[in-house]
Amino acid sequence: MADFDTIYEEREDEEENIDNYTIYVPDPIIIRGAGNVTIFGLSNKFETDFPPGLSAKVAPEEFKATITRINNVLRKALPVNVKWLFCGCICCCCTLGCSLWPVVCLSKRTRHSLEKVLDWENSHLYQKLGLHWRLNKQRCDSSSMMEYVLVLEFIPKVPIFRPD
Repeated sequence: MADFDTIYEEREDEEENIDNYTIYVPDPIIIRGAGNVTIFGLSNKFETDFPPGLSAKVAPEEFKATITRINNVLRKALPVNVKWLFCGCICCCCTLGCSLWPVVCLSKRTRHSLEKVLDWENSHLYQKLGLHWRLNKQRCDSSSMMEYVLVLEFIPKVPIFRPD
């Protein structure tokens, strides 16, 4: 009868329950630029090959349509950037480098328009599928230069059966 009012702590069961509710999130998929022209780290196109890590998550047609929209933005913007870069390099000595500012501003505008396309894609399709696109700056594998890559991240699912 002495043990009737005793409260025992069960630490082992709580630790086992925490381990059962761990969330596995796959590594993000990185899509590097595949074009032959790169201005300020932004390539002129991305490859439309379907990555195997996305099978059973996204249809290959949807992925290709997203990459095509991104490539269309790059196809419209980068030739203008190349012309301004060429003109800026010619006039660089006379203007003490100020002639390169239009290229910097156009490059920033191109990145902003790419981010807008990715936000639209995320809100209309990919968030519902548990995925998230973003533009990220990373170091090149072969040199110390930086490049912009597309990162497709997996959003962890909220465990609805997990106790509070």
